[in-house]
Amino acid sequence: MSQPPNDAPEIERDVMEYDVVTVGAGPSGLAFAIRLKQLAPDLSVCVIEKSSTIGAHILSGAVIETGPLDALLPNWRDNPPPICVPATDDEFWLLSQHGGRKLPVPPGMHNHGNVIVSLGAMCAWLAPQAEALGVEIYPGFAAAETLHGEDGSVQGVRIGDMGIAKDGSHKPGYTPGIDIRAKLTVLAEGARGHLTKRLVKRFHLDADSDPQGYSIGIKELWQVPEERVSPGKIVHSFGWPADNRTYGGSFLYHLDKGRIALGYVSGLDYQDPDYRPWEAFQQWKNHPMIKPLLEGGSILSAGARAIVTGGWQSLPRVEMPGAMLIGDTAGLLNVPKVKGTHQAIRSGMLAAEHAVAAGLSPEGFDARLRASDVMDELRKVRNIKPGFKRGLWFGMLNAAWETVTGGRSPWTLKNKADWSSLDRLGQHEQPRRDYVERSLEPRDRLAGVYYAATEHDEDQPVHLKVADTTVCVTRCTEEYGNPCTRFCPAGVYEIVEQPDPTGTPARHLQINAANCVHCKTCDIKDPYQIIDWVTPEGGAGPNYQNL
Repeated sequence: MSQPPNDAPEIERDVMEYDVVTVGAGPSGLAFAIRLKQLAPDLSVCVIEKSSTIGAHILSGAVIETGPLDALLPNWRDNPPPICVPATDDEFWLLSQHGGRKLPVPPGMHNHGNVIVSLGAMCAWLAPQAEALGVEIYPGFAAAETLHGEDGSVQGVRIGDMGIAKDGSHKPGYTPGIDIRAKLTVLAEGARGHLTKRLVKRFHLDADSDPQGYSIGIKELWQVPEERVSPGKIVHSFGWPADNRTYGGSFLYHLDKGRIALGYVSGLDYQDPDYRPWEAFQQWKNHPMIKPLLEGGSILSAGARAIVTGGWQSLPRVEMPGAMLIGDTAGLLNVPKVKGTHQAIRSGMLAAEHAVAAGLSPEGFDARLRASDVMDELRKVRNIKPGFKRGLWFGMLNAAWETVTGGRSPWTLKNKADWSSLDRLGQHEQPRRDYVERSLEPRDRLAGVYYAATEHDEDQPVHLKVADTTVCVTRCTEEYGNPCTRFCPAGVYEIVEQPDPTGTPARHLQINAANCVHCKTCDIKDPYQIIDWVTPEGGAGPNYQNL
């Protein structure tokens, strides 16, 4: 456990004790809790979630394979999630600036038998089913740090203090965070979990794996005239507005009641220091194949989230003394399928079965996961995403080869850290973007933040920790032109000019932390790795509706 400074008084904290604590109420965390109580009803299990309500921080496409959900809750179709549209038609397009070419749908992207859901709404639907089994779920509880025994083993988590002012002082409503102690701690934080990031480093969990890889997914939910919508239709595209060296593609899912879910995914291994993921998404929306669907409609909700894409070769060890990693926290998304929910549920169920069989010991879970269908699925597609690092057309040819051979290539392509891929100014040949005039809302990133309904108390410590801000106005300005002002989809980072105390004009970094939508892109893509995303007060952040 971290210790307070010697001159600081020890804070008296309430303690809650459980057999198992799960951090994160996403699909993997809830599936784990449900399966655990199905197998061992007498265990005490709690799930803590940093968002104000279950599902409020969940953002995904999302088309899901239903097999794992069928195994977890065999009768779920009798009372399905509030948004659950059977997939009907698949389309796959290569876009140019003014048109496109319809291509055969890749085998992994056929969706017959799958369903389109709002993953946030689905998690809100799963939570009461977990509670009915006796799971205690606490939204608004942000785990700030892990607790450790004298032997270093994980023994639970500490909830962040509430009521701390921006200057670090205690406000009138100050409440110390609770210590939740448990025999087993399960990390289900999603992509780039901040506790997981620390534990990976502490226990050297990535010593035998490649660096993890990520993309940023930016999504909007639109209400349009109902006659434009074909419920169940699924459209994916690649090509414009991304250049041939940038991994990017879109999804467009026709829901019910005149609703369309659409978004754009940009690989965070991009090289161009001037690339702007949010603007690329808005460009795609104004493509002549997309714009007519949206004109006259209205945005219901919007947001952004990192997606874990490293795959088989980037899987860290998923066990450590006292704790396990599951779902996107472990890195189990299948990139060619554009799906991770079925993998999250699978891994959660497998972790629960292991925990019961092993007497709540995590020992042996890593080997069990690697020997399972979860990893077999990732191994077959391990070379597809890394192939695109050599360009679009090499990536397409490589993907075809890996698909035809079922991933039996005698080699495994390597991943490197996304932050290390960014070219310096002057070293990158600027691509011709062929951007078009935009007329659809939102017109700028701050308008997009409005549709995320994000909310943070302005008078709290900034949860985006920059180790050395002088780097931002010196080296980073010269070498990269401050890419944080471009890759952040919420306008959190600004370089502003203000006079110093002597009246001399000076540039400094301004962090608009209240805008943050918790996507984690800055923590991933910052080329100096001096940005550390930590949890703000519990309940703060976006309030996504049906994303």
